[in-house]
Amino acid sequence: MPCNVRHIPHTTIMQHWIICVLFLFLVFCDVSTQRKKKTVQTLSRGWGDDITWVQTYEEGLSKAIENKKPLMVIHHLEECQHSKALKKAFVEHQSIQRLAKSDFIMLNLVHETTDTNLAPDGFYVPRILFVDPTLTVRADIAGKYANRMYTYEPNDMDFLAENMMKAKILLKDEHGDHDDL
Repeated sequence: MPCNVRHIPHTTIMQHWIICVLFLFLVFCDVSTQRKKKTVQTLSRGWGDDITWVQTYEEGLSKAIENKKPLMVIHHLEECQHSKALKKAFVEHQSIQRLAKSDFIMLNLVHETTDTNLAPDGFYVPRILFVDPTLTVRADIAGKYANRMYTYEPNDMDFLAENMMKAKILLKDEHGDHDDL
């Protein structure tokens, strides 16, 4: 005579296994969904989270006038390898980050503006232009390259910092005596 062992029907064991498999499946789906969720996109788009960025070109122009600071416009594309490399160098350059944070109205665009003055030598990315508070695009502040005058490469960050200083100095020299700016 067998010991007093309770017999569990096969259907009950099968139900437990099905429940366990379903539970694991649901956990896996939840983890997979969470991995696919992207972080909330900020206006910095990775160009410097400590910098105050404006959302539109029009807002940038308005703030440039209001704050009497130059507007720095960075045209780029999220998937462009040149833009990504420039962004990385831009973020790592402390002088540029400091100048951008304190002395400029900052805008980075992944879409073109309707202002053709922001494409004096064509529509390409990345390109960086400066606009002073009189709403003048400073075409005289250019990068190093004759074929794409307003582009910068990752190794040009010191030159970009110099151009940022130039934009500040030109603003002060040309408009420093004018209270109506």
